[in-house]
Amino acid sequence: MALITWTAEQFGTHVGFADQEHQVLFGKLNKLYDLATGGAERSAVGSQLDDLIAYVVEHFAHEEKEMAAAGFAGFGAHKAEHDALVNICADLQKKFHAGQAEVTEDVGQMVKGWLDHHIPTFDKGYAVVLK
Repeated sequence: MALITWTAEQFGTHVGFADQEHQVLFGKLNKLYDLATGGAERSAVGSQLDDLIAYVVEHFAHEEKEMAAAGFAGFGAHKAEHDALVNICADLQKKFHAGQAEVTEDVGQMVKGWLDHHIPTFDKGYAVVLK
């Protein structure tokens, strides 16, 4: 079952690249969540974790490039939000591959909660500038 579902109403920014990338991100997160909570092999969970984190880093870099090019006033605070999540993800990734952490229901809920807050609060804020 999907952990998080993208809807235009809740998560739409009306910025084409962002909405498309968010939908891909949600799909990758849901796949990781299903693998991790469904008893998949650790190697499959690790591969999906790596794929998701790489995509998140790529997506954040794209958003940041577009915000900077548009002179978005909220860039600094937005980037700080991105950096904080990337640090959390990198720490989990390192610990997971060292056998010191697992991808759990709580990890999924934490990321879902971050997205539930970040996209409507931060990403919708750049919509006017990036449209």
